[in-house]
Amino acid sequence: MNIMGDSPYEFILNHKEKDRVRFQCFVHRTFQYTDTLYFLEFLQHFYRSHESLEEAFLSPENTLDPVFNGLIRFHNSFFSLPNSPARTRKHVSTPARGSTCKRLNMFLRWMVRDDNNGVDFGIWKRIEPHQLYIPLDLHVDKVARSLGLLKRKQTDWLAVCELTDLLRSFDAVDPVKYDFALFGIGILEPQDVAQRRWCSSTPSAGQI
Repeated sequence: MNIMGDSPYEFILNHKEKDRVRFQCFVHRTFQYTDTLYFLEFLQHFYRSHESLEEAFLSPENTLDPVFNGLIRFHNSFFSLPNSPARTRKHVSTPARGSTCKRLNMFLRWMVRDDNNGVDFGIWKRIEPHQLYIPLDLHVDKVARSLGLLKRKQTDWLAVCELTDLLRSFDAVDPVKYDFALFGIGILEPQDVAQRRWCSSTPSAGQI
């Protein structure tokens, strides 16, 4: 934010290529200077012809699985520029390669859901909450398996689908709201305690 003068949208839209040099010392975990340069280039290219990044995730109307296809569309769009670095591809996942797409599913949860508490903003309106997929990270994966909610051995896109489908049977309108509970249990409680608490409080099928 400081490097962008606390005005990221204006910077992305209007900066010159020479201005990207100031990010040379910016590193975040496995994100390096090469990745940042391409992120800046793509975002400027995209926002100069689109109002919102939501457009990169939109699938054609009547698509059977709009978020699945939207994630693939975003990945393909992101790396559509001729000079996209090979190393940067590992930072932007796609279900086409079987990835859980945890970061992108979390991002979509923030942008699509509106929880009225300032966590999920609900800014985007052309993707519906019931279409979202659970962000499957290490904590959610472990808790879901310990509670018998996830049977698939691999932690991949099919596991995301399996868990999300089950959560939709609990709430077809807003299935990813359970991300808060699954993630929170994984962070705060030992698995055996979490399982006992879940089993003692889980409603019967008739109550659901």
